[in-house]
Amino acid sequence: MRPELQAIAATQGGIVTRAQAVACGYTERELKTATGHRGPWVVVRRGCYAEREVWGRLDDDGRYRLEVRAALLVQTRKAAASHASAAALLGMPLRPRWRELVHVTRPGVTGSRTENGVKHHRASCRDSDLVLIDGLLVTGLARTAVDIGREHGYEDGVVASDAGLRLGATRNDMNEVVDEMGHWPDIIRARSAVQVADGGSQNVGESLMRLMVLELGIGVPETQYVVREGSRWAEVDVRVGRHLFEFDGRIKYVGRERGGVADRPVEEILWDEKQREDWLRRTGGGHGVSRVIWSEMFGEQRRRTLRRLWTEYQQTVQRFGDD
Repeated sequence: MRPELQAIAATQGGIVTRAQAVACGYTERELKTATGHRGPWVVVRRGCYAEREVWGRLDDDGRYRLEVRAALLVQTRKAAASHASAAALLGMPLRPRWRELVHVTRPGVTGSRTENGVKHHRASCRDSDLVLIDGLLVTGLARTAVDIGREHGYEDGVVASDAGLRLGATRNDMNEVVDEMGHWPDIIRARSAVQVADGGSQNVGESLMRLMVLELGIGVPETQYVVREGSRWAEVDVRVGRHLFEFDGRIKYVGRERGGVADRPVEEILWDEKQREDWLRRTGGGHGVSRVIWSEMFGEQRRRTLRRLWTEYQQTVQRFGDD
């Protein structure tokens, strides 16, 4: 891109429109060449482009964010990114199915509808529900969490509400949004999600695992519990009584060059994890430990995992009590 168009892209998260390119002197022929099969640009949405090199470096969430920005840039009427699209721009973690559509909320639209991959929601927004991100109108953390709960259901509402609390919204903020919505469709499941939200859950996996622990009916889980002995300490994802629950995300074993967080060989990480778990089991008078991986939280595997967690928790109670 020419310097003047690159400057525009920098203010728009990497996206430029056809009109902006033309204003910077690009001809129709140049645009056709640039967006061709081997060209340096990718068509993110009709009339919106990003550099192919930039697009190639992005993961699925990053590409979805560009798609959201592109959809907003070509809107002819005032619209705010909302639901999962707002979550993407706010830095909230996304579940894969949330990325299926771009969501915008437009006061005055006659009924919700989906066109060209964009779902238009007819709904009012208070000024306090909206924020500006790089010049784009976006629903804020509390409104976004509640909207996701209404759109996708209780479980996803908990994931979004956990993230909203973690990023700075308050439960009171969310309750105000719920109260403002009154009898809007599916508000009951969004309200339920807000009630059990916990900002201590650090990612989608921890939120889903905490819901499983709640389903066991063994007590209210405490998130990010710190176990100490002398100068040594460790933070665990969830605790109930003397039993500790940990979500084992694959990302911790994947190198940074492949999008993970591992900065040393996997065998070293696994050894340290084993040493840490052994220490957790014996310190402070003893703890039980359960681990859950992503694939164990869905379908029939989820039901088997719940039975395993119940058994492991009961074994801990038998050994150490429930205090």
